[in-house]
Amino acid sequence: MIYCVEDEAHIRELIVYALKNSDYEVEGFESGEELFEAMRREMPQLILLDIMLPGQDGLEILDCIRSNDATRDVPVIMLTAKSSELDKIVGLDKGADDYVVKPFSVLELIARVKAVLRRAEPRNDPYTIEIDGVEINDRERTVRVDGEEVNLTYKEFELLLYLFKNKNIVLHREKIMAQVWGYDFEGESRTVDVHIASLRHKLKDKAYLIETVRNIGYKVGYP
Repeated sequence: MIYCVEDEAHIRELIVYALKNSDYEVEGFESGEELFEAMRREMPQLILLDIMLPGQDGLEILDCIRSNDATRDVPVIMLTAKSSELDKIVGLDKGADDYVVKPFSVLELIARVKAVLRRAEPRNDPYTIEIDGVEINDRERTVRVDGEEVNLTYKEFELLLYLFKNKNIVLHREKIMAQVWGYDFEGESRTVDVHIASLRHKLKDKAYLIETVRNIGYKVGYP
């Protein structure tokens, strides 16, 4: 089931029609209140969430989704007329899985829905990864450094987890962008650099685990 929260009726109806024609079950809502009421009845596989909503806006709704243990892992694609890089980064850092800017084509939307659902498929990876005193628990979404919990943003966690899962592998900035921020996110590579700097600051004495590979990207390296 896919839920679409969009207050403009003609856009909501178009999205619902297009997804149903692609064999998805879809329900459309005008507000966050209607969304949360529906989620109490049935949890969706994916939420399409407009950012400019009356009352509680899309970013506030996203905060609620990500702060609730029952809903925090539900994939969310933001739908918005805002197109600046900063707006994208804010939504993505709050935990959005992708970002579609209006006006968008139906084919683009379907492609993004398929890509996000593929990435959300259950994995057989271990829940906990530990490297030199830094422990990541994917199920609980926690990070501990020498036993002390570290508070990371949604995307900082995703970035560190991706680096740890690819220990000793050099990862290009473009590859990191594709895996952590979405396969066709058009932000610049400095987004990765800014998040790496923030991670190193929060890891403190363990910052050395994240190595810079000049002109290429980063890797987590440890024997």
